[in-house]
Amino acid sequence: MEETKKLSIKNWAEDDRPREKLLSGGCSLLSDAELIAILIGSGNRDETAVELARRMLGSCGNSINRLGKQSVRELMQFRGIGEAKAVSITAALEIGRRRKDEDTPVQPVIQSSRDAFAIMEPIVGDLMHEEFWILLLNRSNRLIEAIRTSQGGISGTVTDIRMILKNAILRTASSIVLCHNHPSGNLKPSRADMDITKKMNEAAKMMDLKVLDHIILADRDYFSFADEGLL
Repeated sequence: MEETKKLSIKNWAEDDRPREKLLSGGCSLLSDAELIAILIGSGNRDETAVELARRMLGSCGNSINRLGKQSVRELMQFRGIGEAKAVSITAALEIGRRRKDEDTPVQPVIQSSRDAFAIMEPIVGDLMHEEFWILLLNRSNRLIEAIRTSQGGISGTVTDIRMILKNAILRTASSIVLCHNHPSGNLKPSRADMDITKKMNEAAKMMDLKVLDHIILADRDYFSFADEGLL
């Protein structure tokens, strides 16, 4: 009888390939075995990488935690797992353990213009040139990230609306606070400040984003477009 050959992952339906599944749908769609299969890359003559990964997990009661406690030499007892693959598995699982142990900083919630000022003043308050920043917030108004989008000279900086929207979309922000400093010390918004606020507000609405405020910082103080009813 002719020997039945194993089906290579390359011959699987694209949706069943671990790498393709990760790229198209994200890590959450993959099983533990499929994630490990990506690490080891290939199986042996009789097993695909996924089948080998399943067998490895099975030997540990299907527990990633127990698999992570295996030594490099113990992992190498599985046919198809050489030293390089065993090291990759060990390193990846150790990274996962360290990530879990690492404290995740809690980002502040922006509830007022004063909150935004408190974040930005230490960053741009003493600068001798102008910088434009955005605060990206989630649906709970918790800060996702503060990003500098441009910097210029004493009298101004160029603001790219497309770049601001790109950053907001890539980080799945729900709202934005615009921020920039006036090295001159003058808190009064310029005509350019008014124009960019209006354009940014209109562009954000088209992308289902909300501009909560635009604050100008100068001499330890600030001007808020929202507080002044200019949004």
